Amino acid sequence: MALRVLHVATGNVGRIALSQLIEDPRFELAGLVVSNPKKIGRDAGELAGLDVVTGVAATGDLDAALAARPDCTVYCALGETRLFEALADVQKILASGSNVVASSPVPLIYPWGLLPDRMIDPVEDACRTGGTSLFTTGVDPGWVNDLLPFAIASTCQRVEKVVCSEIADYATYDGGPVMFDFMGFGRPLDDLPRMFKPGILAASWGVSLRMMARGFGFDLDDITEWYEREPAPEAFDVAAGHIPAGGVAAMRLKICGVAGGREVLVIDHTTRLRGDLRPDWPQPAQDGGSYRLEITGEPSYRVDVCPTSAKGDHNYAAIAAGAGRIVNAIPDVVAAPPGLRTPLDLPFNTARGVFATALTR
Repeated sequence: MALRVLHVATGNVGRIALSQLIEDPRFELAGLVVSNPKKIGRDAGELAGLDVVTGVAATGDLDAALAARPDCTVYCALGETRLFEALADVQKILASGSNVVASSPVPLIYPWGLLPDRMIDPVEDACRTGGTSLFTTGVDPGWVNDLLPFAIASTCQRVEKVVCSEIADYATYDGGPVMFDFMGFGRPLDDLPRMFKPGILAASWGVSLRMMARGFGFDLDDITEWYEREPAPEAFDVAAGHIPAGGVAAMRLKICGVAGGREVLVIDHTTRLRGDLRPDWPQPAQDGGSYRLEITGEPSYRVDVCPTSAKGDHNYAAIAAGAGRIVNAIPDVVAAPPGLRTPLDLPFNTARGVFATALTR
């Protein structure tokens, strides 16, 4: 029997996740919640970019949608700039009796050691009240920092260092609030955005570093952060908007987990808005962007992951990968005991049913 799923938000991640929910026979779309008044009343198929009529109309009322008693809710609303609102949404959904798989708030990927108990306890209380479980994930932070390193490291006799990298051109990514407000693209170098305030990098990616350390069986002594930014040599436009001359047009950042006085777990991001900027920084394995895992050990590895899609470029493919990870986790999250769940709790293989879906078309 198909699981009844409520979907929240139709942005870059949500739109792709919604399309899978509509087309995948494992799920029945039980409702759709949006925040944009212009989307209210429109059919879910249209908002997903599909040429189908589902009969499910978008609403702006989360409480009314939850009255349909869905088995699970896919929560893809923005969390980077509205952390407390997103936390409140997730708690309400969990307490109502609906399990949740989510792309935000990112700290819920692995909140221990980052969020205070006063922020974690209400989420756990909501799970107990509703008898529900929560799983939050994405790309990076997300599967690039858990599925990939754990899978490859499981073949090693020993591991000394793990480096997870994203190397991407964001020129075609149209997520303006994230790019301009949070990351600070287009701003003067002396105008520091929220992402580069002290401690924010360590907080944003520390969830993955702590979770990796726990999965490998040790604790981190410290998490350090470093970044460098490059200004635009002249003005140009990208999908999200205008980049003035002198505004930030490329950035590189590293967040390092330290144990025993050494950097043992590293997340390294190189993000450009033009491919010719900072050629001395890491280069992707394919045009536009790729992910890279480097393990120093016995044996050592360098693994380049190059997502592609028939529906868009490397940025679309990366977002689709994150959306697929969320949606495919639904059956295991519904079956999990109540509580806040991480990749360390769920079955490693959440892909059951993907081939069956393809074969039934």
